[in-house]
Amino acid sequence: MRRPAWLSPRVARTEILGGLVVALALIPEAISFSVIAGVDPRVGLCASFTMAVVIAFVGGRPAMISAATGAIALVVAPLAREHGIGYLVATVVLGGLVQIVLGSLGVARLMRFVPRSVMVGFVNALAILIFLAQVPELIDVPWPVYPLFAGGLALMVFFPRLTKAVPAPLVSIAVLTALTIAAGIAVPTVGDKGALPSALPVPGIPDVPFTFGTLGLIAPYALAFALVGLMESLMTAKLVDDLTDTHSNKTREAIGQGVANVVTGIFGGMGGCAMIGQTMINVKVAGSRTRLSTFLAGAFLMVLCLVFGPVVSRIPMAALVAVMVLVAFGTFDWHSIAPKTLKRMPVGEVAVMAVTVGIVVATSNLAIGVVVGSITAMVIFARRVAHLVEVTAVREPGSVRYTVTGALFFASSNDLVYQFDYADDPERVVVDLSAAHIWDASSVAALDAITTKYEARGKSVEIVGLNKHSAAMHETLSGELAGSG
Repeated sequence: MRRPAWLSPRVARTEILGGLVVALALIPEAISFSVIAGVDPRVGLCASFTMAVVIAFVGGRPAMISAATGAIALVVAPLAREHGIGYLVATVVLGGLVQIVLGSLGVARLMRFVPRSVMVGFVNALAILIFLAQVPELIDVPWPVYPLFAGGLALMVFFPRLTKAVPAPLVSIAVLTALTIAAGIAVPTVGDKGALPSALPVPGIPDVPFTFGTLGLIAPYALAFALVGLMESLMTAKLVDDLTDTHSNKTREAIGQGVANVVTGIFGGMGGCAMIGQTMINVKVAGSRTRLSTFLAGAFLMVLCLVFGPVVSRIPMAALVAVMVLVAFGTFDWHSIAPKTLKRMPVGEVAVMAVTVGIVVATSNLAIGVVVGSITAMVIFARRVAHLVEVTAVREPGSVRYTVTGALFFASSNDLVYQFDYADDPERVVVDLSAAHIWDASSVAALDAITTKYEARGKSVEIVGLNKHSAAMHETLSGELAGSG
């Protein structure tokens, strides 16, 4: 049996320290997301604990962090505000079950249709959102916040030059906390965000009536919850795959997200999905690569709250803001906006990236941006491919041979009908498709329309050169499509 990598002392140290840094960063984030969702901060913190611990065992992407997130908070906020925590918890459980079903049906395979330009836009938008989320912590605050923030950045930039044995963010947080406590500096702290849990969460049944009325109320929220959570988690998994040059099991991750949310709902949490900012801290900053760091992030989170709550509450927000700003800076793909890169990239690719970034930043929803960006990319691709179809004619006494080159689908086949000279062509017409491929019914309908137009003038049409797939589609649909003439 293969020995787990985290049993190595060197790897274990990296994983333990990475989990600790992530746990510290999770606390204010989870509290903030609880406020967005309109629930007690303990609900978000408990959700982050259960999500991280469960996904460490059932997820498909090692080292990825899942916890309470802003995207999920935005989805469930209206329900929690209007109907209370019981309905929110029921939604989390149902949303988790939907994720399990979608994962089992292979929804993760749809990730192959996300273009690279959308992925780059997703990463850049993520970096912008992480940065923008820190800005409020630097506005209308006591002046000592600014030197503390600058000092935190300096520590994280220069400390790795001395040693990389300890993550620089952990050193920065520890030094700034010790400094503010020892010097009695009054600045906003983690404790100002909300109360920390005082006990472990306990399982229970959602306090809602088990009726079809309840199901009808929560079902739309549960579906949106499931789709947003899966989209963000699968995109994050793909990002980590690229960063670590490893492959993850996306189907297992999709199902695992559902299992983790069901468990989280049973324990009264607000649900969650992959956290991109914390994942970047764990993978890119701390260098973690195994499930141990994910598990420890959740475990340390609860230990910090229950055992070291008074100390954790005094961590200055400036220290955590510095960590997240550096993460945002490191996450942004600066090469993608370099003038040299933009000159070489096709205009369509740049447009797709810009649309993805714009939509995500405008809506604060990564899933919406990815969907809109992908649709934009598909439209641009369809328009580009539609113009690659060429029709050339070779005339001989008594006949004409048209050679069609390119992919025939709904966008390109619409113009195909107008590429033939129906009135002046001789009585025998050959349409050679050996250099073409029929992709859909629209193309078969176009060929039927061409044949009909020639036959109406008493001319014969022979279609030749069909490959196996095209021949099968043409044979099945030709003459069966209403309105093809």
